[in-house]
Amino acid sequence: MMILPEIWQMWAVFAIVAISVWFYVRETFTIEAISIGVIVALMLFFHLFAGSYETGSDATSLNSQDLLSGFAAPALITIMALLVIGQGMFQTGALEGPITNINSALDRAPRRTLLLVFTVAFAISMFMNNTPVVVMFIPILVAMSSRLKHEASRYMMPLSFISILAGMTTLIGSSTNLLVNDVLKRSTDMSLTFFTQFWPGITLAVIGAAYIIIFAPILLPERTNSDINTGSTGHQYIAQIQVTKNHPLLGLQPIAGLFPRLKNVTLRMIQRGDSSMLPPFEDALQIGDVLVVAATRKSLSSLLSSNPQYLKGMLDIAGFNSRQNESRGTIVISEAIIAPGSRMIGRTIEQIGFRRLTNCLVLGIQRRSRMIRRPMLDIRLEAGDVLLLFGYDGDMRALRHNRDIILLDWSQVELPDIRKSKFARWIFISTIGIAALSLLPIELAALGGALAMIATGCLNIRQAVRALDMRIFLLIGAAFAMGLSLENTGGATFIGNGLINAAGPYGDQALLAALFIVIAIFTNIISNSAAALLFAPIALAISEQAGIDPVVIVLTVIFAANCSFATPIAYQTNLLVLGPGHYKFSDFARFGIPLILLLWVSYTLLVPFFFGL
Repeated sequence: MMILPEIWQMWAVFAIVAISVWFYVRETFTIEAISIGVIVALMLFFHLFAGSYETGSDATSLNSQDLLSGFAAPALITIMALLVIGQGMFQTGALEGPITNINSALDRAPRRTLLLVFTVAFAISMFMNNTPVVVMFIPILVAMSSRLKHEASRYMMPLSFISILAGMTTLIGSSTNLLVNDVLKRSTDMSLTFFTQFWPGITLAVIGAAYIIIFAPILLPERTNSDINTGSTGHQYIAQIQVTKNHPLLGLQPIAGLFPRLKNVTLRMIQRGDSSMLPPFEDALQIGDVLVVAATRKSLSSLLSSNPQYLKGMLDIAGFNSRQNESRGTIVISEAIIAPGSRMIGRTIEQIGFRRLTNCLVLGIQRRSRMIRRPMLDIRLEAGDVLLLFGYDGDMRALRHNRDIILLDWSQVELPDIRKSKFARWIFISTIGIAALSLLPIELAALGGALAMIATGCLNIRQAVRALDMRIFLLIGAAFAMGLSLENTGGATFIGNGLINAAGPYGDQALLAALFIVIAIFTNIISNSAAALLFAPIALAISEQAGIDPVVIVLTVIFAANCSFATPIAYQTNLLVLGPGHYKFSDFARFGIPLILLLWVSYTLLVPFFFGL
């Protein structure tokens, strides 16, 4: 093998890192492909040119095992486990309760409710991956913007930025925090606790939130959201709801002849035994009443997701709710069209025995030609009728081979199984509590929480695997390899010396400020995780040379790497709001760069108060 001087190895690694950053920025290839390419390039380089080189007092060398060790890093395992826990919360609708309460308060006090929405999003994002949080709150803010006669672009970017600011406050608030802490533990005998960063983090978050409140109306564009795809049409289905024991509608009294609790649903008739009642209604609802309603698919889905008893009652009626079916998989809603020449034409759902034949339940029937007022089970089907179907994922997929109906695969969506929402909440709270109280290592608490989500049926294996974002996994693995290469070839020390020579004469405060702004620039180019892993070894090299507390230096890395505000590619929640907000790339720069500069100046000025420097 060839042996090169240390200086050549260092500059070669710099070249590999620079080329990698260029590819990440250009996005010519996928993030996954670039990440794998980076790892292969580094493995090949150290295999061909591995020699002895000094990075202090010990001669070191990197091999493939070292470069791939990032994939087994406790921080990365923790991040993946927390993604599974977050998916469990999302899959079971565990956050639907607070969201429903927010929606009910919207009419009474819209502006205060808007503040409450952002407060709740901030609070949740402190303790879980903020991607599912942003996903849940996007449709709420779209609806609220319409009520307030504003465009969604006024609220989408603030939602993403608020969730990022919340991630600065706790150890698990952002993957960045966990990754930097992992580097700290590997390089020193120190470690951050769950709330080490809380006070400086919450201070910066409050400053950032104040900026968002004041300048969002000034700097954010007003772009129409009329073409936002809500995922369902406005066409109405004729459906029925049966009032069962313990049903939330049992005993409900009409007000002015109507039932206001049935929001976004038009009650057309109540079938009680052999008699039919038309509006205006006078009697309270009783066990056995069948409500014939007209509602959109979205309204019916929201109704089933609003209270476990709605879903349980539907499963009981359909015969789904036995112990045998408890773990059959994901509950989904889809649409199917009655095919021309179908054997179902001219027959009712009951006469067909649809439930027995398909293991799926017809929630509603849509016929565009006219409005039908008869009970759904009395309607004789016609060619072109659209059925809204409800069932387990496997049974729904089997309908693709049914020649009597045409399954619209693109319309299939998973329905939160809120029967498991209590389990998901307790698992989430227990995981956070165990980690916060240091009863177990955070990686063990997170893995235990992920396992509990699967064991209790909040998620199945397929859903859990889907929650494992391969882009994040490979990007972090590649960034870990680049950071380790810089650390071991002396590149981290070289950059650290450069920063010390440039800013060191002006004191530790200036040195931390210089480090902060450099990382903040990189985090908006190559993403926060990659920037954090690249600069954590550099920061620790600065700490050793300048005599700054390693905890102070890694907190600087954490806060700077979380300043992912200037580009949509800097953080995944920015990409999520890009479409609904109809933003341009420049919108993030116009609104995000002043926020980065504000946090940079604030941190620089407050460093003596935070750490006593």
